Amino acid sequence: MLGHLVRLLPFWVREPLLILVGTVFGVRILYMALVDGEGWVPAVIGAVFLLGTALRVRVVVRALRARRRPAPPTEAGAAPVAPEPVVPAPVAPAMRRPVEKKPNAFAQASLAIGLFAVIGGALWIEGKLPEDGTAATGVSRPAACRLDEDEKLPSAYRATPDAVTGEDLCLALNRPELPELLGTPAERSVYASGTNSTAPLTDRKVAQPEARVEFDTYTVELSATYNKLTVEQYRAMTAYRDDADLRKLTVLGRPALLTSDHMMQIQFDLGSGEGASGPVEQGPLARTLTVAFDERDRGGSYDLTVWSESGALPDDGALLDIAEAVLPAIRQGTPGQG
Repeated sequence: MLGHLVRLLPFWVREPLLILVGTVFGVRILYMALVDGEGWVPAVIGAVFLLGTALRVRVVVRALRARRRPAPPTEAGAAPVAPEPVVPAPVAPAMRRPVEKKPNAFAQASLAIGLFAVIGGALWIEGKLPEDGTAATGVSRPAACRLDEDEKLPSAYRATPDAVTGEDLCLALNRPELPELLGTPAERSVYASGTNSTAPLTDRKVAQPEARVEFDTYTVELSATYNKLTVEQYRAMTAYRDDADLRKLTVLGRPALLTSDHMMQIQFDLGSGEGASGPVEQGPLARTLTVAFDERDRGGSYDLTVWSESGALPDDGALLDIAEAVLPAIRQGTPGQG
């Protein structure tokens, strides 16, 4: 529709308007690519806009020169050509031609100005919107959960019919108020994913779906393990550690346990072209809240883990608030025992 309206404009209104719009768009996109570091794709798009604008400028310049070029003079001294005898044509009945309306220059100029105002208003509104495209309500939209749609569900999930999936956990964890619960209300999630994994060292017989949501400051993971290990048994297994941060508590009426441990870190050397990896190193410290599936602690649990690359951690109250907000939102059901 917009392109059709532009083609209806006369040449001397349409071409200057397209030159102005092309220059604004080209310079803006090149600025985003070179100054804001948006990458080479915006730089190519901006260069194409400016190239098209330069071609239109050339067309306008040629048209101006053609209009200013005087008509070729007749040769002086040329012998006059005798006019041929005029044969009177048969008289035809006079036909009344419709009066041709000349284009209204004021209406054309008004249409061009209005069109340019609409384009400028759209650019201004776009600049006022937040980067994620939501309305300026102060609540940022989280990143969409990334899921492997072609992934085949492991047999452990069929053996545990009430087991949730990575998608269920991601949808429950990736909530708009999560940054505020972490103590970083100005941030928004930059990555979110859900996977249908199985617990390690179980020959893929125990379902363990996982979800991860990443922010600039913190990374949050939520997993569900459908085994027969109770939270109390897990606490007894960790009693040998001299962990001053180990805390036993109750969350949503269920037994829970707070523990701390270091993440594992593996360095990959992609420069060699062989994808060689270095030794496993100790990563940043992580804080984990383990919550039983039910009040009776009959086996299986949710694990909510938070860490950051800098090593900083939110206080334990943030983990408790997240668990109380997220766990009730997970698809309800009595988990089966794997």
